[in-house]
Formats: sequence, structure tokens, C-alpha cells
Amino acid sequence: MNTCKNAVLAKLAFTFGIILALGSAVAADFPTREIKLIVPWNVGGSNDISARLISKILADEGITVVVDNVAGATGTIGMTKVANAEPDGYTIGMGTSSTMAMIAQGLTPLKNEQFAPIARVTTDQLLLLVPKDGPTKDLDGFEAMVKKSPGKISIGTPGSNNLNHIFAVMTGNVVNSSIITVPYTGGSKVIVDLAGKQIDAAVLKPSESKAQIDSNLVIPLGVFANERIKTMPTVPTFKEKGYNVFPYGPLVQMAYLAAPAKTPPEIQEKLIAIFNKAIQDPRFRAASEEGGSRVDSLTGKALAAEVVAVTNTLAVVGKKVFTEPKK
Repeated sequence: MNTCKNAVLAKLAFTFGIILALGSAVAADFPTREIKLIVPWNVGGSNDISARLISKILADEGITVVVDNVAGATGTIGMTKVANAEPDGYTIGMGTSSTMAMIAQGLTPLKNEQFAPIARVTTDQLLLLVPKDGPTKDLDGFEAMVKKSPGKISIGTPGSNNLNHIFAVMTGNVVNSSIITVPYTGGSKVIVDLAGKQIDAAVLKPSESKAQIDSNLVIPLGVFANERIKTMPTVPTFKEKGYNVFPYGPLVQMAYLAAPAKTPPEIQEKLIAIFNKAIQDPRFRAASEEGGSRVDSLTGKALAAEVVAVTNTLAVVGKKVFTEPKK
């Protein structure tokens, strides 16, 4: 009996060893074909711009990355495709704080556990912007207008129930008033309507609005942060103007790459090495920082912990901002 049992165990160990060896061999050769990078936002937005620059940098390394824009539902449609993709490393997605906010508030069946975080792409400070020829030219003037006209000032945001939406609502809350939020499927659509005066204001990343700012089509009034943006030193923060847009704690707007959760660890490590190298490339860092974004080197398990922490904060803040009455 023991002889048979030992034979079975030996066979299982041998089979397991073969599986491990094959997995390591596959990882060693990875990638052998193109990698699809799903961006759950429209073409032309900040996440799309980052993804395409990463793709271009990796092309120089002989790695083909195809960007696939799948917009809708504040990023959840595209990220659902990532979660349900074959976990072989050949489909990854661009997660954002917006999708985390949807998860945090239970507005999507998606869970963070469905993803294996690979590498953070950027963190961003958000701006309040208005059309150049609008009725206000500074933050105090805009807040006075919001206070005078509760429920009448429209603020566009890419997506809803996300960080942009939270800050749009807070723009009214800081003067005990309310605004109208207008959600879009991406920042590129928001900025077009803002420049065309279809909306009164917008909450966007610097990278989504810099071209229009430089062309003198829109004006940045304030930064939703405690520090000014280095590339926009004349734009004040809400804090220095006396408006507390962080009454429930700090918030982080971030974008990161993620693979399906069941992607083998060896393939995850290869993805981390490939994509973090591209993110740390001087070309990517320079372009991101010029657009007002920050680039760090947060990957794997450390990034996964950060995603959980940000999601937990968004769960608290989202509930207070969207469901509790203003005091």
C-alpha cells in the first residue's frame, strides 16, 4: 500500500514539476505576440495619451502594444473586459481612481480582487477650468457665482461618482451651495465642450487641458490639492484661497496598469519589468511631468496595497459627498 502511495505522490510531483518548468519557459519567452492594452476612456484623454506613449516606447524595444479604447460607465466597461480576459498576460488594462470609486460605492459588480496590479502610470492633481471669455476670471469670482446661483452652474467631468465628480460637488459645498454635474465618457469630450462654452466649468487633469490652456481657450482657476502644480505656478490651490475640498481626508487621482487576477506570477513579473521600464523612461517621465502628472515606481504587491487604500478612502468620501446633506 505504501509503495503504491509513494508511486502516486512521485508521479504527482513529477507532473507538477513539468507544469512549473513549462510555466517558467513560457514566462522566459514572454511576450511572443502583441499585448492588448485596454484604455477604458475615449481617444485623446490623458490615459489614452499615456498608453500610446508607453506603446511607442515599447515598440523601440521590439514589443508591440496595441491600445484599445473601450469607453463607458466611468471606466467599468473596459475594465470588465480586462477582468474577463484570458489570464495569459496578453490583455491588460488601465485602471484609474474613477473605476476604484465605482467599486468603492458598489456601483459596479467589479472588485479589486479581479485584477493583478502591474505598475502605476501617473498620479495627477486636478484643475477647475472655465472658458476664456466666461463671466469669471479667478477662483473667488467663480465661487461667488456658484453661491449666488445654486443649482445653475454646470461643471463637466469625465465619468461620474469619481474623483472629478467629488471635486465638482465640493466646489459647491465649500460655499454651501450646489452645482450641476455633467458627466462625459472622457476628458477629451469635456474640454471640447468647455472651450465651446457648452458648460460653465470642468474638473480635469492638467494633461487633458494643457493644449487648450496654452491656446488661450480655457483658463485654470484653481488646483484641487495642497500644493501648486510645478508647470502651472500661477494657478492657486483651493486651500490657499481658504476652500477646504478635502474635509474627509486626502484623495489621490491615479492611473495604473492591471492584468486579470489569475495571470501566473511569472508573467506578472515579466509585465512589471516591461511596463515599469517604459514608465521610467526619460521620454515618458518628461512628457508626463510637462503635463502636470507625477511618475513614481510603484509596482506589484505595493501597488495592490495602494489600490485597496485609495478604494477604502473613496468609499468613505463618496458616501459623505453624494449621500449626506450639506451642512
